[in-house]
Amino acid sequence: MSLALVSCSCENKTEPESGQKPAEYGTRIPLQSSITHVQPMTGIVLWNTSGSVKKEYVQLEFSYMLYNDVCKEKDVFDWTPMDKLLEAAAARGHQVVVRFRYTYPGYSCAVPDYIKSWPGYEATNAKSEGRKTEFPDWRCEELQRFHMEFHRRFAERYDKDPRLAFVETGFGLWAEYHIYDGPCIIGQTFPSHDFQAQFLPKMDEWFQDTPWLFSIDASDAKYAPFHKKKELLDLNFGNFDDSFMCQDWSGYNWSGWKFFGEDRYKKAPAGGEFSYYSDYDQKHVLDKEGMYGRVFEDVVAKVHMTFIIGNDQPGKQTPERIAEAAMSMGYRFEIRDFQVKEGEGASVLIANVGVAPIYRSAFVEVEGVRGDLDLRTLMPGEEAWVTIPCKASKSSRPAIACDHLVSGQEIQYQADIQ
Repeated sequence: MSLALVSCSCENKTEPESGQKPAEYGTRIPLQSSITHVQPMTGIVLWNTSGSVKKEYVQLEFSYMLYNDVCKEKDVFDWTPMDKLLEAAAARGHQVVVRFRYTYPGYSCAVPDYIKSWPGYEATNAKSEGRKTEFPDWRCEELQRFHMEFHRRFAERYDKDPRLAFVETGFGLWAEYHIYDGPCIIGQTFPSHDFQAQFLPKMDEWFQDTPWLFSIDASDAKYAPFHKKKELLDLNFGNFDDSFMCQDWSGYNWSGWKFFGEDRYKKAPAGGEFSYYSDYDQKHVLDKEGMYGRVFEDVVAKVHMTFIIGNDQPGKQTPERIAEAAMSMGYRFEIRDFQVKEGEGASVLIANVGVAPIYRSAFVEVEGVRGDLDLRTLMPGEEAWVTIPCKASKSSRPAIACDHLVSGQEIQYQADIQ
């Protein structure tokens, strides 16, 4: 466990040296607090269309979005569908995890209409999961240009939007970085490695605030360029696992997590979706005793997971169990000491006792004044002193402030200071 010190200068006041506990700072103030609900930007995610989306254990909503719903003509972008999605979620006190996709079994491809009419563009129609499915033509240079321009404009418009929590991206079926059933032709039905090597660094450039993720299936050398272009692993992406907790999770899935780095959670979130390999998986994934010899909370801690899509869980588990499982994910703050010098300031010892950091800037606040420590740098198992010059009193109480919340959201902390 590391111990860090952040302190602010204040007249007529001597700060403790870096690394030292300010034991003589002031008067210790008793503080009792509990975390009573799932924390913002964490937990079990329901689709925005779910009948249970208003349940109190929900903080995040998920939606696929279609490229051709936003763009129908070259360089003409109508973001109304995205705005409506964000507005509706925010009105419920939630934020959104969004994934734009081209290909979905049984549906036409979501390539904009003008590209489908582009000279030389030729979609592939074939069966996937037994259903007629249209696949894009990645040989088309205009599709490649559009894909880059779309994400540049998307980031330009929404990167700092507090209604947007995380962006998932990718190619292939469901944008999950695979075509396991259907015509997988790299450079045609799936983008070439060269194009991906151009696109992925741009995502890192465009999304400065919003964490972005793609599937662990990109660890397969067939689909993605990471094996040959190791420098791409330095990008600040997170990963999601679309068959989390499946029977073979300890084999294929865990190897994907390890490929991208077991410490990747320190710079970007881990997400996912509960396995749909079988009805059994959906029914038992949150059983207290676990399934396939694994308990959900243990695997969450192993990959330092922040959120997971679990849209079917309201029909499989009780609200109490869903809330309990959701609260095991992401960051969790604990205030371990709170000291005050009347009228001069306060000193707070705060720890992250969760499984992951918070991925947006947040700060300890006393009497409306924020400390300098950005809590997004506080890793699981770490604690830090934050000294805040303010007009503190024995009735002051610390809070956690974050500008990336929607109305109704609150970051809580636990405390038991006698």
